[in-house]
Amino acid sequence: MQPSAHELPDWQDVDSVFLDMDGTLLDLHFDNHFWLEHIPLRYGEREGMSKQAALEALTPRFRAVEGTLAWYSLDHWSRELDMDIPALKRELKHLIRVLPHAEAFLAAVRAKRKRLVLVTNAHAPVLELKMEHTRLDRHFDNVVSSHDLGNPKETAEFWHSLQQVEPFDPARTLFADDSLPVLRAARDYGIKHLVAMRRPDSQRPAREISDFPSIETFAELMPSSQ
Repeated sequence: MQPSAHELPDWQDVDSVFLDMDGTLLDLHFDNHFWLEHIPLRYGEREGMSKQAALEALTPRFRAVEGTLAWYSLDHWSRELDMDIPALKRELKHLIRVLPHAEAFLAAVRAKRKRLVLVTNAHAPVLELKMEHTRLDRHFDNVVSSHDLGNPKETAEFWHSLQQVEPFDPARTLFADDSLPVLRAARDYGIKHLVAMRRPDSQRPAREISDFPSIETFAELMPSSQ
């Protein structure tokens, strides 16, 4: 559903802008392809299984840790699957892409002199790979990974810890993410201006989202130049 004007924030009411990385600034196609296609293919080759059979075997293991730090940890999956997950990620680095209008949005927010922070569940090795490939980190005042704080963004503990390392006024903070559980945790903490991404994966259709104001691209959220 297209957000109406009153649902989107008035930029005069925003001091801090917190942005997710995967599915918000970067195309989630990279991650979806990696976990649903590339890993099952490589795992299946090793185990003598078809890609589909490997995916069916791996899916319960993925779901068992979904929403926890382990799900986002390359160290965890390297141990769990006995595979070099960082090396396998690098095999697909050509699929790492910035979503439409994301860089223009970052530049516009910087021009407004808002505090701009990347807030991600990505583990350090993949965060470094993606920043090396896109150089998006140059736009940010700070980059915070949940792995440094000990809890994923889906938890209240993350937001309390974030307040300690990146002090912010929840009533004057805008946060955009593609994950509804993460947005709910941010809402529970008191962050006022929340925006969901309707099309985190460029290869999949836009989603219908009713819980939060939502955008398909950052062109819909762009601050004016005035």
